[in-house]
Formats: sequence, C-alpha cells, structure tokens
Amino acid sequence: MKERPILFSAPMVRAILEGRKTQTRRIVKPQPRLAADGFWYPDRREGRDYRHYANEVHLRKGLASDFSRYGQPGDWLWVRESFRLRDPRRVIYRADTYSWEHDEIRAYGARPNFRPSIHMPRWASRITLEVTSVRVERLQDISEEDAREEGCPNPPTFEGVLSNGRDWYRRLWDQINAKCAPWASNPWVWVISFKRLQ
Repeated sequence: MKERPILFSAPMVRAILEGRKTQTRRIVKPQPRLAADGFWYPDRREGRDYRHYANEVHLRKGLASDFSRYGQPGDWLWVRESFRLRDPRRVIYRADTYSWEHDEIRAYGARPNFRPSIHMPRWASRITLEVTSVRVERLQDISEEDAREEGCPNPPTFEGVLSNGRDWYRRLWDQINAKCAPWASNPWVWVISFKRLQ
C-alpha cells in the first residue's frame, strides 16, 4: 500500500465530506500520442521509459496499470486542501469556513488568509481516501452516473440553472481546466474511484 497526496478545491472537499463525491478525473500528462501503428506513452522521444499500445482498447486496459500517478486499488490518497493555522495546533479548513469567515470579517474587519492546498503538510490533512479503481478514458465519455459520483448535486444545477449531470460536469470542468484542457479538446483523463476512510 502506497500513500500519495491529491489536491481538491473547497467545493469538492465538501462533496467528499457529504458523501456525494466518490470519483475524480485528472488530465493524463503528457497526453498519449497516436501513431500509425497505435499509441505511444509517454512520447518515446522524451528518452524515458515508454510503452507502445497497439490500439485504443489496449491503451485503455494498460495505461492505468502501467503509468498511474494515483496508485492502484488499495492505495491511499491523502487530501490536500486550502487551510490556515489559527494557532500551532489548530487547523482551519477553507471548505468549512464560510459562516466562520463572515464572523471573522465582522470581528476583525479583514478576510482571513488561507494557504494554497499545494502547501498542506501530511499532518494537517483530515481526509484519507482509499483507491477502489483507476482507469483511463476520454473526458467526454463521462456518463450520467459518473457525473453523480463526481459530486453532481441533486437536482443538478450550475449557477442556479437546472441541467443534467453531464452538463453540470462539463461546466465545472471548464471552470477549472479551460485554459489547459477545455472540455471541447476531449483529453485523456485518469478516472480515480475512491472511498473515504474514517
């Protein structure tokens, strides 16, 4: 069993804590390269270990077990989230602070400063996830059921407008990833399913 960190935004942390989120998608980097005789990953010109996949079916079956950055079933992911230290022993999490933050602003006249999730040390993490499966697919292959597992609210809404789960997820994806890999580009993604450890 291996442990790895994984970053989540405050809304996604809340979805995990509420039991709504049991899946996440992350961009495969670098993207597999299609050649005339199949796929290469990573690009063989990079001079690192690489693997040739005969076709897309072979790529989907092999890439997750050969190159997964998020482990294999049974491995653990510890969640990094935006936080601050109120004192040396008390951690305040951004995902929990909306009502507290308003009280703090009223009391002190300033918005509290939260540290980015990338800087969270292991000891401050409060959520550990066990990986239940890892697969690779195209982003737009997400199903309605998978959108629910990604934390889609019920009923699915985005900025107050009713939508279906896939549409909700498409908008969420572009809100987060539009600059590097928009929905329309349909990148290859890791699909990590997990359960929260108590």
